[in-house]
Amino acid sequence: MINTPRITVIMGIYNCADTLVEALESLEAQTYKSFKVVLCDDGSIDSTFKEAKRWAETHLNYIVIKNEHNIGLNATLNRCLEYADTEFIARMDGDDRSLPHRFELEVDFLDKHPEYAIVSGPMYYFDNNGMFRKGKGRGAVTKRDFIIGTPFCHAPCMVRREAYEKVGYYSVDPKLLRVEDYHLWFKMYAVGYKGYMLEEPIYEMRDDRNAVARRTLKSRLNETYVMHIGYRMIGLPWWTQIYCMLPIMKGLIPMWLYNLLRRKIDWNSVIK
Repeated sequence: MINTPRITVIMGIYNCADTLVEALESLEAQTYKSFKVVLCDDGSIDSTFKEAKRWAETHLNYIVIKNEHNIGLNATLNRCLEYADTEFIARMDGDDRSLPHRFELEVDFLDKHPEYAIVSGPMYYFDNNGMFRKGKGRGAVTKRDFIIGTPFCHAPCMVRREAYEKVGYYSVDPKLLRVEDYHLWFKMYAVGYKGYMLEEPIYEMRDDRNAVARRTLKSRLNETYVMHIGYRMIGLPWWTQIYCMLPIMKGLIPMWLYNLLRRKIDWNSVIK
């Protein structure tokens, strides 16, 4: 860690003991070193908390905390934010990998573009068989980009801390679980903040069988709910409400077809 860190990385970790060290190693491989990391274990039943504590013993810029029981990612990330006193907030998941140039590119972009509060980038998607898809960036994100799905990749995002503070951090509600990021972006755009998606991938997301299994009907219904209220928050036309049915339609796709499509089509944020 060089001087006072400019980035706080917030990580809600849950049952990721087998992948956590690999994720943290990807942070240590960053070309930009001025960061600290806050990990909050959300009631894991495996050795995730133990692995995190062991790592923090030899890496002094890591803080590890623990929830007494599982409270969900939105509330867990808010606990991490209690320890964030830096200019920028970055996300990271315990089963993914950040590419080495990620922080360098994101900090450079925010330093050069004060008009933006959010920066993220596309991802490589991988499973046990290796990489199978490459996402694409879209540049400046407009309100219309919110219509068909969340316009930002959550895990590789970096956000100015002032934007988090302005909107009251992540909203905690059962209806927002697994779509807490989509709702966060709606809140930020509603008060005037803007964001940008870099062109080239900066992150590798593990999209295996376990990840697919987490895309339940409940999470699809939550996404529909967030779209319904979010369109109004940012002033999208009334007719855009028809797109609220997209998550439910995706949830009705047979699993074999879903698995085929996620490998063949660059859905970007449409299938997430």
